[in-house]
Amino acid sequence: MMMNRRNRRTIKAAVDALSPAPGTVVADIGFGGGFGIGLLLDRVGMPGRVHGIEVSTTMLSRAARRFRGEIADGRLTLHAASLTDLPLPNASLDGAITVNTIYFIDDLVRVFSELGRALKASGHAVLGMADPDWMRAQPAVNHGFRIRPVSSVIDAAADAGLILDDHRRVGQGPYPYHLVVLRLAERVL
Repeated sequence: MMMNRRNRRTIKAAVDALSPAPGTVVADIGFGGGFGIGLLLDRVGMPGRVHGIEVSTTMLSRAARRFRGEIADGRLTLHAASLTDLPLPNASLDGAITVNTIYFIDDLVRVFSELGRALKASGHAVLGMADPDWMRAQPAVNHGFRIRPVSSVIDAAADAGLILDDHRRVGQGPYPYHLVVLRLAERVL
């Protein structure tokens, strides 16, 4: 509940930035408390599908209980996996969100390569991350967090074939966030 409450504004802004249409296939990668899954299910409607991808077995169990009807209806599939090894076919997603996940990943190019592999040519990925200057002042960063400037995240995405489509700031208060909207680079034939 605390994860959902603390990240509510950023997750909602990420879903709004993704703007999934009814009937599309989307993913919430590193869904934590599951708030984003609910928003995505609402947006894609009955004909759409949502993939929830999470490394935490506790969060997967909670989501399985909370969304048991949507799982039974085939609208939601939960996966025990990470950003670096997505259990999805090539070009299977219209879009994806991931909020507060990249701090725990060493190889960002691999993350963005996996996102690019799973996205359809017209797809988008929205990455949410706390403002690096704010993060550096937090005591939690001493526990395995990797703090990166937004520009280095965008550069890593470009190295993997994803380019910046939009960069938005969410909030000016005590918990500022950045949303980086990425799409596949144009392919040269």
